[in-house]
Amino acid sequence: MTGARVSDPASTALLFVECQRGVVGDLSVLPALAESARPVLATMGRLAAGARGAGVLVAHLTYVPLAGGRSTGRRSPLMRATTATAAWGDSHPAVEIVPEIGVGADDLVLPRHQGISPVHRTEVLAVLRNIGIADVVVAGVSTNLAIPLVAVGAADEDFAVTVPTDACIGTPPEHHASMLRHSLAFVARLATTDELLAEWSS
Repeated sequence: MTGARVSDPASTALLFVECQRGVVGDLSVLPALAESARPVLATMGRLAAGARGAGVLVAHLTYVPLAGGRSTGRRSPLMRATTATAAWGDSHPAVEIVPEIGVGADDLVLPRHQGISPVHRTEVLAVLRNIGIADVVVAGVSTNLAIPLVAVGAADEDFAVTVPTDACIGTPPEHHASMLRHSLAFVARLATTDELLAEWSS
């Protein structure tokens, strides 16, 4: 573990980024990412359960496009490669959280309808600040793009950021390891799931 201890669980939020069936589950539009994520989902679920038990807020940052996908621009290669998401909507099974993590009774689900970043020009960080959150733990997918975007966005807004190294993933695995060591370590504390659960239960 590097850096300072996470503060009181009551002021901490565990953010799961795009842990949806259509991203890392059985309906994935990104099969390489889903394959990399499969061995990690149980650890994500264990972190979620431990967080709920310790009084840490669990929040799910999901992608749910509007207007037949027209709410998101298609200029980026990523968005052009995932045009199948245009069929998604509030009731589409692809937007559901994977069962390994689930949605607890007190969890927040914060969907975004446009863009690549889960926090840029969304209400996520404002909502968290308004309910007294000071520390965020950023889990899920992927360390290629969305996890760094959330970590940097939160750090720039003066949240303390932790990334659980075994409860997030990218592809290929060597790039995931490089992102943790050479990029995310500069904006976030790195910790394992076991370290976080021990910390929250102390």
